[in-house]
Amino acid sequence: GDAEAPGSGERRGRRGAKDGMSQAPGVQPNQQSSVYHERQRLELCAVHALNNVLQQQLFNQEAADEICKRLAPDSRLNPHRSLLGTGNYDVNVIMAALQGLGLAAVWWDRRRPLSQLALPQVLGLILNLPSPVSLGLLSLPLRRRHWVALRQVNGVYYNLDSKLRVPETLGDEDGVRAFLEAALAQGLCEVLLVVTKEVEEKGCWLQAG
Repeated sequence: GDAEAPGSGERRGRRGAKDGMSQAPGVQPNQQSSVYHERQRLELCAVHALNNVLQQQLFNQEAADEICKRLAPDSRLNPHRSLLGTGNYDVNVIMAALQGLGLAAVWWDRRRPLSQLALPQVLGLILNLPSPVSLGLLSLPLRRRHWVALRQVNGVYYNLDSKLRVPETLGDEDGVRAFLEAALAQGLCEVLLVVTKEVEEKGCWLQAG
């Protein structure tokens, strides 16, 4: 979870993107106003990605820290978060948070064609991407890991990256697949499918393709 410059995550959760958001064909402005989108604060991108994919604020830094303690109760330096205590939570925290809600995270095998991804069976997606480190206006040649949520709202898929000022419209299933294809082509992207336990057990997030 990358840190943002101080003050850049002023609105933690906002519904809507009325100010200049690109519109998908046939999307009414009032549909966009129902999109929940948390902005980046500290290194809490994992928390933001969870809330954005679930479309409500269910987690905060305290809840994520509690999960870290539960995962490593005897550890003085918790391996699941930043040593500085500013976030930067790992995949185990995300998976445990989803499990606590009766959901599951399924790793997507990048060797599979994306045509096999049964998007209607998937609640949302969480991507782990490399992200350049920026110090103020200076972009450094270092890479940190960043969590990003994709989710369908009112029939339209959105990129709910907490670093975006407003959600990015991806459109229909083809738009999501194109976005995933471009992300996976970079080689360092990992994709988690957020599904119900039933979908996980039946494996119906996968289709012939």
